[in-house]
Amino acid sequence: MAKKDRTTDAAKDGEKWMARFQVRLAMQPGVDRAVVLQAVKDVTAHCADTGEPPQAAFGDPDAYAVQAAARLVPADRAARARRHNAVVDTLDSVLKRAGDIAGL
Repeated sequence: MAKKDRTTDAAKDGEKWMARFQVRLAMQPGVDRAVVLQAVKDVTAHCADTGEPPQAAFGDPDAYAVQAAARLVPADRAARARRHNAVVDTLDSVLKRAGDIAGL
């Protein structure tokens, strides 16, 4: 019975790792659905081939998400996304201040 519990715990840990990895990857500049799917496919294939859990194979899911994005997203697309995000953040800040001034 103890072996089944360890297997179940390892599977749950792998699922948690994968969920966190996907969320963190999706938050990276320039990452789209295709990038997330490719990265998940890569991780899943590696773990299936080696039998390693994702934590052991790739380490921290947050750090690996940054690495995967750097590897899979073209630099120019990531740079464009960062500029776009900066513009949106600036506009949001300006609108908030304008709303505060107007008492809205």
